[in-house]
Amino acid sequence: MDIARPEVKRQKKIRRTIYIAIAVVLIPLVTYALSRLKPAAPSVDSATVWTDTVKRGPMLRDVRGLGTLVPETIRLIPAATDGQIVQRNLLAGTPLKADTIILELSNPELQQAALDAEYQMKGAEANLEQTKALLQNQLMDKRTQAAALSSAYHTAVLDRDTNKQLADNGLVSDLIYKKSQVVAEELAKQDDLAQKEVETFSNSIASQVAVQQASLDEKRAMYALKKSQLDQLKVRPGIDGVLQELDVEVGQKVTQGTVLARVAQPTHLKAQLKIAETQAKDITIGQKASVDTHNGVIAGHVMRIDPAVVNGTVTVDVALDGELPQGARPDLSVEGTVEIERLADVLYVGRPVHGEANSTVGLFKVVDDGAAATRVQVQLGRTSVNTVEIVKGLQIGDKVILSDMSAWDNYDRVQLK
Repeated sequence: MDIARPEVKRQKKIRRTIYIAIAVVLIPLVTYALSRLKPAAPSVDSATVWTDTVKRGPMLRDVRGLGTLVPETIRLIPAATDGQIVQRNLLAGTPLKADTIILELSNPELQQAALDAEYQMKGAEANLEQTKALLQNQLMDKRTQAAALSSAYHTAVLDRDTNKQLADNGLVSDLIYKKSQVVAEELAKQDDLAQKEVETFSNSIASQVAVQQASLDEKRAMYALKKSQLDQLKVRPGIDGVLQELDVEVGQKVTQGTVLARVAQPTHLKAQLKIAETQAKDITIGQKASVDTHNGVIAGHVMRIDPAVVNGTVTVDVALDGELPQGARPDLSVEGTVEIERLADVLYVGRPVHGEANSTVGLFKVVDDGAAATRVQVQLGRTSVNTVEIVKGLQIGDKVILSDMSAWDNYDRVQLK
């Protein structure tokens, strides 16, 4: 038969109570400890990140932008007058000379106006010649009259002198002498008036001819204008170059001022770069630049900065100082770099993905011989296209991750594998 052992039951009860008490105490402690644990550092494949080492030395500050090659000289050729396209001699892309005829227009009204202007000019020329001849004839008549009066005056002077001698000798009466004296005086006045009339009329000829000359000049100018407009019905570029655009068709009617064609000089090109407005603030006229045409790099310099900002970019014109490479042509896509300044001795590193000038960013610095990376706060200074100045937070030889690490913003440490 079974023997009752009350002390065993009592010991089991005590142990159960102790276990419960321990559990009551340990469970909250363990829960609290677990809540205080930091999450385990995530792993990052080191082959997928881009790193660079902090260096000290000279640093080139530059900015970069995309753009195109454009001609320095572009001529838009407008219609000089109304007309209708009757012939197209060239197609876009054709090289041409300054006097090459691109288009021919027709304008019957202008042709008639030019013909009328020519007839009016010839009529004015005839009137001028007629006026000159008429005035010369009138001048000759007045000179003839003046010469006759001068002859009569000199004859009267001789009669007066003769009668004076005769009167002094008592051979003629004083009355005859006085009459000859009066005749001589009157003829002297008439001769003087005749000479002055000839001189006055001779001087007035120039002014009378000038009136007719002004009318002729007006008619000539009008004829020259109409003839020039008539000549401009044959459209010429005026410069050597390449025909870039020709947007009119045969039979099309155009009005004065309508742009008919666009001609550019392909041998004189410049680069138009689009630079981000945040980077363009340090660009000045004359700074060195280089333009990559993807078939060669051309040296140049900044020649113009557009004062306006369009879609967040500033247009910068770069004059090309070197020879154009093979295949360089207008509208060719290029990549340009403008040199801002050369810093002699600074601490710098490759430019991180999220690193603006004069800002503080969190970068992962590689530690434990490349096994891990920890976040450090780095103060950046001046920036370039590929490098950035380090003001504070890193030392020479530190290796940092430059690629985008935003996926690990919640972690201060990552494992590199």
